[in-house]
Amino acid sequence: MNLRLTAIALFLLISFAGCSTISERPTEPSVGPLVIARQGYFFVGGKYVERPNGRIMAGQMYVQFQIPAELKHPYPIVMIHGGGQTGTNFLGTPDGRPGWADFFLAEGYAVYVVDQPGRGRSVYHAEIYGPINQRATVEGAEQRFTAFERFKEWPQAGLHTQWPGTGIAGDPAFDQFFASQQPSLEDRRIGHRMNQEAGAALLDKIGPAILLAHSQAGAFAWLIADVRPKLVKAILAVEPNGPPFRPDMRWGPADAPITYDPPATELSQLKTVQEAKADGPGLQRCTLQAEPARQLPNLKGIPILIVSSEASYHAPYEHCIAKFLTQAGVPNTLMKLAERGLRGNGHMMMLEKNNLAIAAAMAGWLGETVK
Repeated sequence: MNLRLTAIALFLLISFAGCSTISERPTEPSVGPLVIARQGYFFVGGKYVERPNGRIMAGQMYVQFQIPAELKHPYPIVMIHGGGQTGTNFLGTPDGRPGWADFFLAEGYAVYVVDQPGRGRSVYHAEIYGPINQRATVEGAEQRFTAFERFKEWPQAGLHTQWPGTGIAGDPAFDQFFASQQPSLEDRRIGHRMNQEAGAALLDKIGPAILLAHSQAGAFAWLIADVRPKLVKAILAVEPNGPPFRPDMRWGPADAPITYDPPATELSQLKTVQEAKADGPGLQRCTLQAEPARQLPNLKGIPILIVSSEASYHAPYEHCIAKFLTQAGVPNTLMKLAERGLRGNGHMMMLEKNNLAIAAAMAGWLGETVK
């Protein structure tokens, strides 16, 4: 009798333990085994340039790609990294979890990941591109990307909870992240033009695509779409460069000319005004066009999602980019992650603990919007 009771008690204990384990499983999406039909790399853009000691090539962009065995979506996703970064931002996370490239590949998208011209595996030519800006420092990375909740340099910074680790030098995840940091071109105008040209060449090669552009590359997405509007089927602007009309965004959404209607061929033709008051606590007053506002005709009709995290240094002004586009006649959707229950993210959200949940939110929007 005692043995029977002991067996029943043990069965119940195991059963309840199993139920507890199931109920506590995280809701974070997962990436299963990937079945790839084809993968490789190529370069796009680039021109031969005469130099005193012979010809070289400049302006080329490195592109690596993976095509899933089961291609479920007609348009590939092109992932363009931001300032100081490379395409590694999308290939994984510094603590070894799957990245956005794996997620969208598992969802049935062909994925193209680039290194900007002059960055990563796209060669840098100092004599053509000019000097680089200040190299990344440990302190700068901690204060802007990984442990900024300790410094509280903007109102939302204290809300940061999603970095995988302490975010301080010496932590393995931080060290992996910092090892990837690279300098950018000092002359942003050269970078904007080169990325526009190389991005357009990429779309000419692969056909219509979805642009996923992070941070600095947000400006490139607008510029690429401006010259190849029929080849851009959607833009996922992940905390795109902003706010509009700051010194390195003199043409509004970028620091290179973009098509306005009525045309603006000189910067002096773009009249701006700052809003009298901010839209809410902790938000910046937006600088927009003076009315009547010029329109951005080549961006109209392209589905645009702007993704904004809760704690990033972009949080005070990301809404200004959405307002600028709306004023210029370009419908867009501003997805505030916190309003979807995705709390505590910083600017490098593709590397943070809930990165796949954020990717799933973008994939859901694509599924509803892009046919």
